[in-house]
Amino acid sequence: MCEGIMSLTDPTILSDAELADRIAILRDNIRQITEQAASQSGAADEERNADRLAQQSEDLDLLLKEQERRLNK
Repeated sequence: MCEGIMSLTDPTILSDAELADRIAILRDNIRQITEQAASQSGAADEERNADRLAQQSEDLDLLLKEQERRLNK
């Protein structure tokens, strides 16, 4: 999983291919976090997974907005 390297401040610098790749990676990360959360128990695990899921979702939303902006040009 590529957690941590996905933090973006300016997705406009990415090529269309890079943008699509990062969107795919984030979707896979979210899927993996969800699977891990289902198999783990404990408040600490739940909080950690919730934090990771929130960050990945935020990054994905940012990239999807950029992709939508490009499609509507």
